[in-house]
Amino acid sequence: MISSSVEPVEFDFRLPKCQELPDGEVHVWQADLDALVLATESSRSPLSQDEHQRASRFHFESDRKRYIAGRQFLRKLISAYSKIDFMGSSFHYSPKGKPSLGPASEIRFNVSHSGRIAIFAFVRGKEVGVDVEQIRKEVNVKEIAGRFFSRAEQATFATVAEELKREAFFRCWTRKEAFVKAKGDGLSLPLDQFDVSLLPGESAQLLSTRPEPEEQHRWSMCDLNVGPDYASALVVEGKGASVVEKPTSISVEYGAGSESLAQWCKT
Repeated sequence: MISSSVEPVEFDFRLPKCQELPDGEVHVWQADLDALVLATESSRSPLSQDEHQRASRFHFESDRKRYIAGRQFLRKLISAYSKIDFMGSSFHYSPKGKPSLGPASEIRFNVSHSGRIAIFAFVRGKEVGVDVEQIRKEVNVKEIAGRFFSRAEQATFATVAEELKREAFFRCWTRKEAFVKAKGDGLSLPLDQFDVSLLPGESAQLLSTRPEPEEQHRWSMCDLNVGPDYASALVVEGKGASVVEKPTSISVEYGAGSESLAQWCKT
């Protein structure tokens, strides 16, 4: 079980130049990408060649701006944790494409974004994966579940009440994606080779792994509460880690209200 230690959000919080990352803690940041876009529009922070190539593939300009702003914020976070200027540096990639800071660094990180939300996770000396998905009405959840969920997950999904199926699907999907990203196996790990929990009210769990059943006990999993229109999950290597919410450095007013960090972490 992953335990959480949630810090209060401070409206005027600014990212310190140095961030400590104690052993046994997973630091998770949530950012509003539209707020980051507004805050970084005048910034010309360098990105790597592969990041520029990926940015150029976005069809909509708004998505391209969100991606660039998110990568700039990621580099600021890496600079703060590693205590070196990472703004112009390149990432290392595993043979299966998982980015890292290279073998000389103990800091591990993972990133996910969907819609206007981005999640950044940092831990020391352990593999980590995070996923966030906007819960979209146009997604055919039954068809996708039938194609990618394991047999056990499909059987469980079939028992979920019709009005709860969409949330159950995204809950399952983010848990599975977070596990795949933590392992760093990419598309080489079929989604039907492991089972996760998905029933309403059921805690996030890795239930079984195939063909190596002992792999199930190597990982911890939890849900992240990022608001009613999103689902998110975190997977970290080992047991007993504390998930620490970190406030974003960006607060931007929209009309009469303001956007700030959501309250989060279920265990």
